[in-house]
Amino acid sequence: MPIPALKQQFKALLAESSVSCTQPQLDQSNAGVITQLSSWLGDLGFRCETQEILPGKYNLIATYGSGPGGLVLSGHTDTVPYDEPLWTGDPLTLREADDRWYGLGSCDMKGFFALVIEAVRTLIDQPFRHPLIILATCDEECSMDGARAIAEAGRPLGRAAVIGEPTSLRPIRMHKGIMMERIDILGQSGHSSDPSLGRSAMEAMHAVMGELMALRQQWQHEHHNPFFNVPQPTLNLGCIHGGDNPNRICGQCALEFDLRPLPGMQADELRNLIKGRLRPIAERHAVKIDYQPLFPAVPPFEQSATSELVRIAEQLTGCEAQAVAFGTEAPYLQQLGIETLVMGPGNIACAHQPDEHLELSQIEPTVKVLRQLIHHYCITLPIAKE
Repeated sequence: MPIPALKQQFKALLAESSVSCTQPQLDQSNAGVITQLSSWLGDLGFRCETQEILPGKYNLIATYGSGPGGLVLSGHTDTVPYDEPLWTGDPLTLREADDRWYGLGSCDMKGFFALVIEAVRTLIDQPFRHPLIILATCDEECSMDGARAIAEAGRPLGRAAVIGEPTSLRPIRMHKGIMMERIDILGQSGHSSDPSLGRSAMEAMHAVMGELMALRQQWQHEHHNPFFNVPQPTLNLGCIHGGDNPNRICGQCALEFDLRPLPGMQADELRNLIKGRLRPIAERHAVKIDYQPLFPAVPPFEQSATSELVRIAEQLTGCEAQAVAFGTEAPYLQQLGIETLVMGPGNIACAHQPDEHLELSQIEPTVKVLRQLIHHYCITLPIAKE
């Protein structure tokens, strides 16, 4: 069966809902996306290996050619949750308007896989000296378990890796780390008419939030890196859950937040500072406070400005490599000794919100750059002598 045209690939990938989320009721499997990619890439002659990382969560390693070195083109198959009433159309249905393709995952980042297939399908009839590996991971939007599993396996994948996150096709060689944390407060419920009957977990959480915002201000005063568009570390109070009725003293409250540390800021040190601020609050409000990371911290990423991959990407795009505030799976591929870069179509500014889209003007340049990278690393580059 022939592989569908590019637009039909986008349509099929977006239709396979693959939300990953810290809230279990919103979390979904990515099996449909992996199955679809395996089918298309298998038809192109790729050897497809599917790995179950967690129940219902899969990685795909698809390889064309063999030998040492080669190029990894990598992306994640999951999306964030969505607020359907705020979208102009169905988030899972590809919609074309205003010279854009709209849909959840169009730029962040299931659409990248369709552009990779478009780039490679015209090169398949040429002899590959080095392999092309297409890596599709699970759960990047919350745990990064898919990328962690690749790194923990210690499996060398290639000479260079490009992660196709939305960067407007500008090479990115540095980004901040990611820490996703949770604070649980256990107080005592009671009748709201008499505050002495309980210990409000929500009021204690109010104090916790004040301390977190004070720490944020302190860190932003102490740490600054002008290479980033957002030069300070950030802390976002993402979601809060507590209480059950207006006339009951809140007995339990939970807060989830994320931290984006700059290179040089250590996760353990930041967590110790937070713990130091929580102890007096627990004593003052007579509540129990539990603080734990939701996931292991994602380390900051930096690829040398003089590395081969950075220089080639700068030449192909005409853009100097930059830094971004958001995190990616790049540190995990870099741990395998692979020169790693983040570069893909789409604008991060429209990701994680209603009417996510990809500008049609970015499709042809992206396919061209991907094709040139594949040609260099897999077809042109000579085989190293022993």
